[in-house]
Amino acid sequence: MGSFSIWHWLVVLAIILVLFGGGGKIPRLMKDLGQGITAFRKGLKEPKEGEQAQSENTDKQQSVIDRS
Repeated sequence: MGSFSIWHWLVVLAIILVLFGGGGKIPRLMKDLGQGITAFRKGLKEPKEGEQAQSENTDKQQSVIDRS
């Protein structure tokens, strides 16, 4: 018993608390992480409102220039 330091016991205690006291917390945490990654990827694909309006204005300006 004396060969283990306090850090070893803290790690063992943390593992025991997660296994027995954290029922359902780990799957919920992983689900939230997956939803966050999905939202991040979706945010990268969709243009922002300001960028979309700016690109529409640029298209309109380009068509006016082409007509001249």
